[in-house]
Order: sequence, then C-alpha cells, then structure tokens
Amino acid sequence: MTLTESFRKAEDAIYDQVLPSGEGWIHELQPGQILRIVDMEGNQAVDTLFYDADNLEDHYSAVTTIAHQRNLYLTTGTILRTEFGKALLKIIYDTCGRHDTIGGACSAQSNGVRYDRSLEWMHNCRDTFMLQLSRYHGRLGKRDLAPNINFFMNVPVTHDGDLEFADGISAPNRYVELESLAHTLVVISNCPQLNNPCNAYNPTPIRLLIWEN
Repeated sequence: MTLTESFRKAEDAIYDQVLPSGEGWIHELQPGQILRIVDMEGNQAVDTLFYDADNLEDHYSAVTTIAHQRNLYLTTGTILRTEFGKALLKIIYDTCGRHDTIGGACSAQSNGVRYDRSLEWMHNCRDTFMLQLSRYHGRLGKRDLAPNINFFMNVPVTHDGDLEFADGISAPNRYVELESLAHTLVVISNCPQLNNPCNAYNPTPIRLLIWEN
C-alpha cells in the first residue's frame, strides 16, 4: 500500500461540505481542480461514479483502469480511465492505501442476495445514484449507471478468485485526493449500508473539499 500526505489546507479550498451517510452528491469538476474525499470517522464506503462531462456516454471503466495499471486496487498514482480510455482523474494523494473498484454498489437485489430477502427494502447506493443522475439536467437515467469505485472499502480477492467483503483498513480523517484531468462529472453515494462489515455496520459522514490547482 502507498500512503501519501497532501500539502493542501482546508482553509484554502473553494468548496467544503460534509455529506451525511446515506446522502448523494453530484458535481462537475473542471480540468485541474482537486477533489479530496475525507473518511471522517473511519471505514466508511464512498461509492463513486465518474463521467466525461463533455461526452456523458463515456464513463469510468474499472476494466480499462485496472488493465492500464495492472493492479486490482486503486491508490496514489492511479489514473482513472473511461470506457474509451480517456484519462479522467489521477489519485495524487492517499492516506488510506488502497480502494476497491470491483465490489460494485449495494442495491435492493444485492441486499437480498448477500444478507436476507427481508432487507431488500433498505436504502442502497444504486437508488441514490439513480436519484442523483435524474437531477442532472434530465440528461441521465437508469441506463447510464456505470461501474463505480468504493473509496475506503476493503474487498480483497482470495487465492480462489473470490471477493471477500472484509473489515475496512481506513481510519478517522484518512482521505484520497484526486486531480481532475478533464471536465468530469462526479456522482457519490455515501453508502447507507448497515449490513456490511467494511464500515463496521455504522455508516458515517464524509467531507468533500475542492481546490483550484
């Protein structure tokens, strides 16, 4: 794992917001802007989508990103790429060490399959994503759902190739900082999941800061 500290100060940010657990967020980043996502209380899963804001059909691709870096996990130096191979953002600082991009986002269906059919009604990231997308000038909807990143989430791959949703490796006030390399649309679901050990069964708020480079 690669841990790197940023030099940026919160008081210099042009944007600073605390996002409660279970809430969504949608925002455009201009080229050169810096986004920091802070895990305020530790081990919170921050499900995130990225789109090329100038070509919304082209979105973040886990497969393309993994193939280019030849590593399953995301950390300092990772370039987040789209389906067409375009570089959208680069992780420039990371005090957590690695982040998941293959575990997917929780949904009513996954709640039922992973935990119990009686839990399908629970708030989930897929629904939050769809709500946020619907608010983007009426231009995005269910068909535009794309692969996501789970910042601060620990999903190791076993020797048998299975996924293990394990205890988190983050801690209070750890963060990931990304530089936008293009005009990028960011959509976040601050995961409300109460059944996953990755966040110690306790969803918590995150902090979002943006700087001009």
